[in-house]
Amino acid sequence: MVTSLPVLAKSLLCPPGNGVFTIHTAQERKNELHQRLFKTSAPAEVEKAWLKSLTALDGKLPILLGLASDCGGGIQRGANWGPLFLRLELIEAQRTFGTQFFDAGDVRVIPHLLHDRYVSKETLSSCRKALYGSARKILPVSPLSMAEAFLDALYHRHPHAKVFGLGGDHSVSYAFTKSFFKKQKKLKRKTGILHFDAHTDLLDHRLGIDICFGSWAYHARQWCASPSALVQVGIRSSGKSQEHWERTLKVKQFWSKEVREEGAAKIAQKIITHYKKIGIEDLYLSFDIDALDSRFAGATGTPEPAGLFPHEAAVIIGEVARHFQIAGADLTEVAPFVKSSEVISLEPTTTLLYAKLIANLILEKMSASWP
Repeated sequence: MVTSLPVLAKSLLCPPGNGVFTIHTAQERKNELHQRLFKTSAPAEVEKAWLKSLTALDGKLPILLGLASDCGGGIQRGANWGPLFLRLELIEAQRTFGTQFFDAGDVRVIPHLLHDRYVSKETLSSCRKALYGSARKILPVSPLSMAEAFLDALYHRHPHAKVFGLGGDHSVSYAFTKSFFKKQKKLKRKTGILHFDAHTDLLDHRLGIDICFGSWAYHARQWCASPSALVQVGIRSSGKSQEHWERTLKVKQFWSKEVREEGAAKIAQKIITHYKKIGIEDLYLSFDIDALDSRFAGATGTPEPAGLFPHEAAVIIGEVARHFQIAGADLTEVAPFVKSSEVISLEPTTTLLYAKLIANLILEKMSASWP
């Protein structure tokens, strides 16, 4: 049995930026990232320096964990590049804003897999041999399953650790929130989710698949203190009405039109009042970059117009974080290579700029609300 966190990490994780398998594409960015983090880009030296860094993981700083998977998407792929590109942006933000975090690395990803529940015994055996050198190793092989296994171990050793997940498509939030709520239950903390998105992600399945980018919130709401502890902000693309979702699934929603009409500060106060009324203590914050209007975040799988302005999202996050501890978070669906001719401002650099600002704000609020 694996008991050491660094030993488990060596099996399930890899150095920051290595979660997406590259030969030529964006290799220069990976080399730049490794030079900045470890003063070398030689693979063996990077591995050695990363493993050494893990011995200092003590849960006293927000922990970055990349999950470079887009197998749970289904419209336009490319979010697997998010963790690599976002890390370089966050390093720049550190210099500008002084934000501190501990980078644990990336979950190892076989890009064709999502969760072990969908893997046959034969595939499980062959993938264990490929990942671990032996089919006999009783370890998961799919990115969501591997993330959950590592996070369970991390929270067991550091129950108050705050993990900031870098996706990946939004299915990665299934793994991040599942482990998070298991440990929150042990801590006996009443916890909710503040979810920014253009879409509800409240399907119980999509084409028969029950874990994907469109269903993670359906599952996560059941792990909250109550279904109404899932508050969604920025919704504007849905096959059903706000009244339908709130009535049938008991969630609370603030569509982007409401934010524009009433103002971000007023919406923030409504969210705060709602959470206090149901006794919430801690929050998990999940931010899909397409919550922002497509003029600001076009490099994503499903860009949507008429969305939140960056300052509106910032106001809501800032105000809510003054009243509740941000105990965990993720940022998903940044797809740097995606472009569309339908929206004018779709340059990846624009999306990365606003993703950096949102990510930095979340990290800042996570640190400020440390227990």
